[in-house]
Amino acid sequence: MTTDWPYLDVHQSRTHEPTPYEYQLASTLEEVFTKDGHGLADVVRGLNARQVRSPDGTPWTEESFRTEIHRLGA
Repeated sequence: MTTDWPYLDVHQSRTHEPTPYEYQLASTLEEVFTKDGHGLADVVRGLNARQVRSPDGTPWTEESFRTEIHRLGA
């Protein structure tokens, strides 16, 4: 069976292999989304409760999370 959909490479938008920090953040975000909720406040609270710190080592704020996710998505 064929489709008219173009081939999608799972990693086509990646510019590098994820760093250990990126793997930890992604894994923790999955856990937070599953157990704590999807809202920004839920995410920030969940990351801080699990002591996964922002890149500068401080607790997350809504602003620092937005900034970091924007940086990672660029």
